[in-house]
Amino acid sequence: MATSTSTGRIRSLMNRRSFLTAAAGAAVSAPAILRHSRAYAETPKLRIGHVSPRTGPLAGFAEADDHILAGISKAYSGGIDNNGRAWAVEIISKDSQSNPNRAAEVSSELILNDEVDIIVAASTPDTVNPVSDQAEVNGTPCITTDCPWQPYFFGRNGVPDTGFQSTYHFFWGLEDVIASFLALWQHEGVAKKVGGLFPNDADGNAWGDAERGFPKPLAQAGFSLTDPGRYQPLSDNFTAQISAFKAAGVEVVTGNMIPPDFANFWSQAGQQGFKPKIVTIGKALLFPSVIASLGDRGVGLTSEIWWTPSHPFKSSLTGESARQLAEGYSSATGRPWTQPIGFKHALFEVVADVVKRAADLEDSEALVEAIRATSVDTIVGSVDWSKGPVKNVTKTPLVAGQWQKQGDKVDLVVTTNANAPQIPVGGELQLLS
Repeated sequence: MATSTSTGRIRSLMNRRSFLTAAAGAAVSAPAILRHSRAYAETPKLRIGHVSPRTGPLAGFAEADDHILAGISKAYSGGIDNNGRAWAVEIISKDSQSNPNRAAEVSSELILNDEVDIIVAASTPDTVNPVSDQAEVNGTPCITTDCPWQPYFFGRNGVPDTGFQSTYHFFWGLEDVIASFLALWQHEGVAKKVGGLFPNDADGNAWGDAERGFPKPLAQAGFSLTDPGRYQPLSDNFTAQISAFKAAGVEVVTGNMIPPDFANFWSQAGQQGFKPKIVTIGKALLFPSVIASLGDRGVGLTSEIWWTPSHPFKSSLTGESARQLAEGYSSATGRPWTQPIGFKHALFEVVADVVKRAADLEDSEALVEAIRATSVDTIVGSVDWSKGPVKNVTKTPLVAGQWQKQGDKVDLVVTTNANAPQIPVGGELQLLS
């Protein structure tokens, strides 16, 4: 029996490293056998790899990582039961540095050196896509979030009817953010003239894509879009875009920008007398730290909203409500809640659910099969890969809202829930000018 299981484990490891030569595969046989023996120790151990942009221009997405990982480690501290036996869990976290090349490098380290059983990642295509690609080529089970599904799926050359073998994703899509933005912009006294700020990166190219992005649905809804073309990330001059928007009579500005780019644009817009009535920017305007850095000019800006303390969901892992999770973060850190809290927590909810159901934790294919069969209610909503919209992708609800003054602080308030009525509205949109 022990020999059969050892052989199965070695075959699984060879599967995950299919690009290696047979000689290299033989070289990993010894550690594979040692690891198998650990599986029959008093408490076997499961390794989870985690990749996130802790540093660099996307660091706002990982601001809550330390707190969330500490909470997850506590929730996992008693082990996770699988087939009547508790498995200890080790989480190995690495920083992608907001760089796709670095994300690929550290995910390869996690898979080949640390020999993680499953890998998770979050926060824009710059981290999610290279991690998923490394997992796919190595046959390593992978779960990701915090990236619209189109840049995740089509950015990796996914084919809807075929999908991927080992990599799975949950989040909303461009169709959801477009619908939420359109609902936000249906405001009396605002011209249906939109200016687009789309960077030359995976997100910007997806948002500005003529077929899958904003142009077509905006035109269908009666909005005209002024798109000056892709700008390079970390640009320091937006005069061309501002001039084009002023000439077209733009009253709504949208796009998908990293925080330094939006700060430059917004400062220059003020200097050049460009005063739109609504500014709705993805990515850059998600975080309270960014809004605080903008001072008074941060009040009234709008964005998509993936998750808030008011979301009517609770954790399948700890039983905490969305509000309890958010307040726990603020109490421990002294900082305001931030949207990625919910999704980072949900990643590990899904992992726990998968581990409990997997037929054999020593077999990567069994883990993938358990991921594929997932149907769990999490703190961000239902995660169920049987529901599409394409293979390997399932969606979570999305709303939109505005940063508004509430007493002596600025908070993100849901002002439209047209796309997800189960999420409560907290106020009405206020025009910038």
